[in-house]
Amino acid sequence: MLSVPPPPPAGARPARPGPRPLAPIAIPARVIAAAVLLLAGLAGIPHARAQDAGAAPPPTVTVAPPLVRELVEWQEFTGQFAAVDTVEVRARVSGYLEQTRFDDGALVAAGDLLFEIDPRPFRADLDAAEARQASAAARLELAERQLARAESLLSTNNIPEATYDERIGEVRVATAALREADAAVARARLDLDYTRIAAPIAGRIGRAEISVGNLVIGGAGGDANRLTTIVSIDPIYFEFDMSESDFLAYQRAAAEGVLPSRRDGGIGVEARLFDEPGNWPYSGVIDFVDNRVDRSSGTIRMRGVFPNPDGFLTPGQFGVLRLPGSPLYAAILLPDSAILSDQDRKIVLTVGEGDIVVPRIVRPGPRELGLRIIRRGLEPDDRVIIEGVMHARPGQPVTPEPGEVVPPDPAG
Repeated sequence: MLSVPPPPPAGARPARPGPRPLAPIAIPARVIAAAVLLLAGLAGIPHARAQDAGAAPPPTVTVAPPLVRELVEWQEFTGQFAAVDTVEVRARVSGYLEQTRFDDGALVAAGDLLFEIDPRPFRADLDAAEARQASAAARLELAERQLARAESLLSTNNIPEATYDERIGEVRVATAALREADAAVARARLDLDYTRIAAPIAGRIGRAEISVGNLVIGGAGGDANRLTTIVSIDPIYFEFDMSESDFLAYQRAAAEGVLPSRRDGGIGVEARLFDEPGNWPYSGVIDFVDNRVDRSSGTIRMRGVFPNPDGFLTPGQFGVLRLPGSPLYAAILLPDSAILSDQDRKIVLTVGEGDIVVPRIVRPGPRELGLRIIRRGLEPDDRVIIEGVMHARPGQPVTPEPGEVVPPDPAG
């Protein structure tokens, strides 16, 4: 007898049939093995990376001892070459310019004829002065004869003494007149000589500023025409300004005997032009130091003198002068790339025991030989990192490779 389930309550939903059970899927064994190996490999990647990071070698850097070289520290100053002698050639007499006897810009020797002013008026003046001179000489000769005659008559009392005194006065007047005539002749002859204008010094002459045929105004006043200019060439000055602090340092060094006295001309200096970097072809000495410091600029004017036999240096050119700032000593030098900045300090990284990076605080000086002088903080046998500085960290190991500090090639 069949059992029939009771009907659902009123309003109830009929029950849904349950899902059928899935049949088991058969997975090949080789697929399962591959999956297990893949998961095992992925799980081991972080651990392997951690092992690799811990085993990374220290950074490689280049180390070398600093370069030790005997040298003199130099201080450089910009200045200007100037002629030892400069002459503005002017006429001493007025007249028409007749000839010019030089080429513009040429070298001239002292005494060379430069200009000629028309001499004819001055020659006529000389002739007139000589005629007056001859007349004065004749009057003096007559007065002397009359005086001699008066002396003989006075001895026999044949003329009064007053007449004798007159003859003496006539001789004195005639003598003075002759002297005046002599002076006039000398002046006229001098004016005639002044029509030939010669070079007062040797040097390089400028251009002729007045052409032939023009009237030249001469004389000793400021209205006289300038005909040309001559500047001396050999030797030549180099003028520059030194700051008060540098000047004081030199005073101290000279007083202590470290440097020679500048006022005795004992400081040797070198100079170059602006197109001669790294080369100092001109040697001279300091020959002048001004007697006071300029109150407005705080500098003192100094001057060196240089031989210039070939005349290559020209007055007015700008150049650079260097003078010694120290005696000869063994300096420690490094390239600027090996020096780091830490606020207001300068640091050099060295390699100590166990190849550990050790920082050193140093005091740099000026540049010499293309390198930086290290005044303090470094020893000649220190191993300094000269390449790879940015990869090194203080207190951390590095892998040093030997290198060498060499001055850069000036031509490079």
